[in-house]
Amino acid sequence: MSGQFFIVSAPSGTGKSSLVQAWLQQDSRIGLSISHTTRPPRAGEVDGVHYHFVDRETFMAMLGRGEFLESAEIYGNYYGTSQPWIDARMAAGQDVLLEIDWQGAAQVRRLMPQAESIFILPPSIAELRRRLEGRGTDSAEVIERRMAMAREEISHALEADYLVVNDVFETALADLMAIARARRLRMDVQGSAQVDRMTWLLND
Repeated sequence: MSGQFFIVSAPSGTGKSSLVQAWLQQDSRIGLSISHTTRPPRAGEVDGVHYHFVDRETFMAMLGRGEFLESAEIYGNYYGTSQPWIDARMAAGQDVLLEIDWQGAAQVRRLMPQAESIFILPPSIAELRRRLEGRGTDSAEVIERRMAMAREEISHALEADYLVVNDVFETALADLMAIARARRLRMDVQGSAQVDRMTWLLND
């Protein structure tokens, strides 16, 4: 049985990263796709954990060989998702989780229509602002910019297959894991093994 592919998108401040990390810790069948980037590491970032940090020459060579499922240039730096890594993991029967913005998600869905896309929403715009302000790391100007971006991103939420509202963290996490479990139980995913089991039961 091949692995499944899940895409998670959300505006900044919804708690996406915390939810994804908790999901990965509780579900050994799923692994996070680590993007390649040409930007330098920030304080505390580890190569191979947060990103695969490569120089521009290496990135462009990979791009030329068609190794990226999707790629983008953001503020002069390049980012890309490794197609060979995803293919190898899924061929081994392991699931893959990709964190990406709504634009990247749309691009990936076109290339991999079998992917399950999930959009995480805040319980309200007011709560999203409260969370951003509660970080204490951004200026008022930056928060306003993030809020404007969040409204744009949320306008694309209905393009996803699933919507998860992160109001109560434990409930949102359970919802994410339920989506993965339901996907794995589909007949077209379980395949011939379940057909053989049903035949055995009917003939018992």
